[in-house]
Amino acid sequence: MPMIRILSAVEQVADCLRDEMLRGRWKDFLPGVDTMAEELGVSRKTVEASMQQLEREGWLVSQGPRRKRRIELQADLNPPSLRVAILADETTTRRPRYIVEAMHELLDAGHTASFVPGNMTELGKDPVRIARMVEKNPADAWVVMTGPRDVLEWFCNLDKPALAVFGRLHGLPIAGVGPDKAAAYASAARALMTLGHRRIVLLARRMSRVPDPGEPEKAFLNELDAHSIPSGSYNLPDWEETIDGLHTRLDSLFRVTPPTALIVDEAPLFAAVQQFLAQRKILVPQDISLICTDTDATFSWCNPTIAHIKWDSHPLVNRIVHWAANVSRGKKDLRQSVTPAKFITGGTIGLAKR
Repeated sequence: MPMIRILSAVEQVADCLRDEMLRGRWKDFLPGVDTMAEELGVSRKTVEASMQQLEREGWLVSQGPRRKRRIELQADLNPPSLRVAILADETTTRRPRYIVEAMHELLDAGHTASFVPGNMTELGKDPVRIARMVEKNPADAWVVMTGPRDVLEWFCNLDKPALAVFGRLHGLPIAGVGPDKAAAYASAARALMTLGHRRIVLLARRMSRVPDPGEPEKAFLNELDAHSIPSGSYNLPDWEETIDGLHTRLDSLFRVTPPTALIVDEAPLFAAVQQFLAQRKILVPQDISLICTDTDATFSWCNPTIAHIKWDSHPLVNRIVHWAANVSRGKKDLRQSVTPAKFITGGTIGLAKR
């Protein structure tokens, strides 16, 4: 089972320096510790520890105290380019900023990266149909966005390397990266309960519920139980993942015992829920509190501010680029890494309506 861990600041800086050396940013010597600390916005101590790690790995050679370290790249560190195919979960017209950044970074590293025609939703998230599409594609490596368990299991057996971005990858022998949202989900639930909310519903994607709740969803349900709120299908309802299915579930929720708070999975669903509430003149946060489980560029234009879960995408971009560098050198890379996420209180939550 691959180890899942949060990268320390030292490891993140080491990854960044390693990738920049592979791109040939510096010729013979790495800039000094003070210069790199100022550029990266981290402490001198963190940069020094990262450079010492790279020395142990053979990337840098010390030239003595107060002297720049010499870059030691071997011939095999100039790997062949990769054709990286990106399989999106939904329409590729909504491309997350961090994936676009990763594509540019891969291009700068000498690889090609592009979305494949179609997406998992159009293919019914069916491993058989996805397999046919993959077999027709000449890619050398695959990046899979928000893959369900059975789809990721299929990619584990593919004779080409694959990396999962989000998705149900825990415990699978596949490289992966994404935010660790479990603690943030629990924090969001606690914030709502502090405001008097007891009828709290988490509208999660099917992949996060089936065949069993994911780690963030479990953390949410466990937090309710810990505060003597019996959790069940009301709090994590099942629904058909279509427009009609979403509205049918929302109509059902608000028919008898409407929730006083909704936690909504991802920005597109959040926007759909906002529209549903507005059409029925249900006010936020006066009548109901709203939280989005992700961040979105549109939130910065909202007043009141949107309560959401935030995470730093830079480690995710670095992980994708570093994975591609390892794969292109023939190195087997199955490491799964996570970055911490944090609940951000916004103006869309308030006291529970009695």
